[in-house]
Amino acid sequence: MVDVLANKRAATRFRVLVEIAERQPAVSQGEIAEAVGVTSQAVSEYIRDLVDDGLVEKQGRSRYRVTTEGVDWTLQAAADVRRFSEHVTDDVLGSVQEDAAVATDTIAEGDTVSLSMRDGLQHATPLDPDGEAAETEAATGVATTDAAAGEVVGVTGFEGVIDLDPGEVRVLQVPSIRSGRPDDDRLDDLADACDGADLVVASGGVLPPIGVLAVLYLVTALLTNVISNNASVVLMIPVAFEAAQQLGVNTFSFVLAVTFAASTAFMTPVGYQTNLFVYGPGGYRFTDYLRVGGPLQLIFTVVTTLGIAFFWPL
Repeated sequence: MVDVLANKRAATRFRVLVEIAERQPAVSQGEIAEAVGVTSQAVSEYIRDLVDDGLVEKQGRSRYRVTTEGVDWTLQAAADVRRFSEHVTDDVLGSVQEDAAVATDTIAEGDTVSLSMRDGLQHATPLDPDGEAAETEAATGVATTDAAAGEVVGVTGFEGVIDLDPGEVRVLQVPSIRSGRPDDDRLDDLADACDGADLVVASGGVLPPIGVLAVLYLVTALLTNVISNNASVVLMIPVAFEAAQQLGVNTFSFVLAVTFAASTAFMTPVGYQTNLFVYGPGGYRFTDYLRVGGPLQLIFTVVTTLGIAFFWPL
C-alpha cells in the first residue's frame, strides 16, 4: 500500500508527481509550486527525489516525463486515496445519519423521541423521562438539538419503522375539444376518480408542454422540501413519464425536470441535511428559508425549465 496520507511530505510528493504528469514534458516548477502551495525550491527537491527513485525522467532543461514506474505508483496511490475516501463517506459519515423532524412539544438535546408522519412531515414527540417507548411507538430516535413545540429538531439513533399510510397518485387524460366529445362511460370514470380524490390537479388542457414541464418541476421542488429527494424522485418519475406519454412529448425532458427539481430543497430546513446543519448554529428561523428560498426556487424553476426545453427539445 502506498500511504500518501501518512505525512505531509508523502502527500506533497504525490501531488507534485500528479502535476508533472499533467504538464509534461514542459514543466514549470513555479506553476507546480503555486498549485501545490510550496516554494519553487521545495518543488525542485521533490523532483530530484522523484528522478532518483526512477518515477520521473529528466529529458532536458525544465523537461520531465513520468516513467512507467511513476505511472504505476501514481495509480496505486490514487486507488489508496479513493478507498480511504469511500471509507470516510460510506462507513464513517454514512453511519452518522441525522434527519429533521417537527417537535410536537419541548425537546432537549439527548431526549428519546417517538417518530411519526403527519401531513407529509416527520414529527418527533418526547417520551417519558425513563426513555422507554410505549408498545404503540413504532419508531424512536434521539434528539441532537433543543427545540420548542413547532420548531425543527435534529434526530439520530433511529430504531424501528415509522408507520406510513401509502398514498396514490393517479393520472387521467382529459380529451381536448378538437378530439370530439368523449363517451359517457369515460366521463363517468373521470368524475368518480375526482370525487374520491383528496386533491385534484388539472394541467395540460390550457398549458403548452413547456408549461406542464414547469408545473411538474415546481411540484417536485415543493415535495422535496418536505420529504427526501430520493422519495420525491420515486414519487414523481412515474407521473412525469405518464404525463409525457399523454402529451406526446420527449419523455427524457420530463424525467430530467424531476431529477433536477428533487435536488432543490431551498425553502425549508427539513428539506436536506445541510439545511438543518446551519439551522441552529446560524440562528435561522423557519421563515428565513421561505423568504430566501422561495424566490430562489422560482428562479430555478424558470431557468431549469427553459434550459431543459432548449437542450432537450420537447
